[in-house]
Amino acid sequence: MDRIFNLSQLHKNACAEDLKKGSFGIEWEGLRVRGNGELSLSPHPEVFGNKLSNPYITTDFSESQIEIITPAFDTIDEAFSFFSFMSDLVNSSLDDDEYLWFQSLPCILPDSSKIPIAKYKGKELAEESMEYRKGLAKKYGLRKQMISGIHFNFSFKDELIEKLYENIDLSEIERDKNSRISYQEFKNMVYLKISRNYIRYVWLIIYLTGCSVAAHNTFTPECTDLMECNDGQGGVYSERGPSFRNASCGYKNLEHLYPNYDSVEAFAADVQSFIEEGKLSQAKELYTQIRLKPKDPRDVLLSLRNDGIQYIEIRTLDINPFYKCGLIKKDMEFLHLFLIYTLIADESDYENWQEEAIYNEEMVAEAAYDYDMKLIKDGEEISLEEWGLKILDEMDEMCRTLDIGSQSLIDSMRQRVADPSLTYGKGLIKLVKEEGYINSQLKLSQINKLSSKYLLEHRDLLNNEKYKKYVPIALQGAKK
Repeated sequence: MDRIFNLSQLHKNACAEDLKKGSFGIEWEGLRVRGNGELSLSPHPEVFGNKLSNPYITTDFSESQIEIITPAFDTIDEAFSFFSFMSDLVNSSLDDDEYLWFQSLPCILPDSSKIPIAKYKGKELAEESMEYRKGLAKKYGLRKQMISGIHFNFSFKDELIEKLYENIDLSEIERDKNSRISYQEFKNMVYLKISRNYIRYVWLIIYLTGCSVAAHNTFTPECTDLMECNDGQGGVYSERGPSFRNASCGYKNLEHLYPNYDSVEAFAADVQSFIEEGKLSQAKELYTQIRLKPKDPRDVLLSLRNDGIQYIEIRTLDINPFYKCGLIKKDMEFLHLFLIYTLIADESDYENWQEEAIYNEEMVAEAAYDYDMKLIKDGEEISLEEWGLKILDEMDEMCRTLDIGSQSLIDSMRQRVADPSLTYGKGLIKLVKEEGYINSQLKLSQINKLSSKYLLEHRDLLNNEKYKKYVPIALQGAKK
């Protein structure tokens, strides 16, 4: 496999423009919060209309949890621009005493019985969605459902994969000399290798982008008990790790599950066995850092088998409270380069790689700021700094060889690895220590709402040719 998808082969068969193109989408879920820091218990705002028919603004698990969904765009710039505008539109459309909560861990929560599950009406599919959410609430608890985050959807352009398929020597993996593997099999191989290496190296993304270090004591004790510090105002926080959303207490399956990523058939068979054993209610309950996305989401496993992998969904990113839409574009740009890297990076033959990956993921999430913390690489201890800088050096070589990416972007990530004080998590710890968890995050939410309103009004974005066609769809419930 490594002999096929490696730097020299990619350099030989793909130009920089091929690699910069793709299909990019963003899904952002966040809570609505009142001015006193408590969860808003009001229904999904009427201004956004029917959550089933609005393609851009809906709800996730709860009525209190808004989800913003972008279409797929050809560039990160386009996807981020649309997402930023849509977040401004949502934030500005909320009631005066209601704000988006720019944190992955929740605000002040009421008694679990008062947390409203998202309500759907009419269609059979809506009833199924409601029943599915009720099942999740019973299994994982309502409080844990309030964890929010950002999903990044990505695929290469088919033109690139077709070019690779036509020009890469596949003889070493052919079933026999007279049987060339199909284009769909080859495309699956591309995304499966990315998935395996992403799982191996996801700890680096958690370290670089993690920003969920604190919670309110109304959150689940499973998580708050891991945080060793108290802000004296009902909040708790940790100075040890950057992302408790990705920690052992995060929203994960009740037991670690390790599906086979060698082929779509093996993956689908394992997930089906998890369902038959009662470990999952359906395929989409498999909570992994990266998801293989099918053509038909109504029957995930059948569609994966029949149609192959259409794109991948990255589920690692915390909401970043330091920017008005909870996401910084350069982190998306880095993630794009990282995904290209996972395609060309060598793969270890270490047998227990998934177990090791989960260990590293949770160790970094909870304890990356502990100087003596060690990761495990193929059964051997290694420091986060040594391994992280090695990956970034290899990414740097890739970017230079392929003429993609920015030297300054890779350098900024090197600086974060070498100096934890430059990470988002450390910045948030400083803020929480100074102002408390709820007060500091509420202030950021209020500032972000003001910024959104200012941009819409003073730049007249609602009438901008680039966006105005989306406004009546997004605000379909607005009064005429």
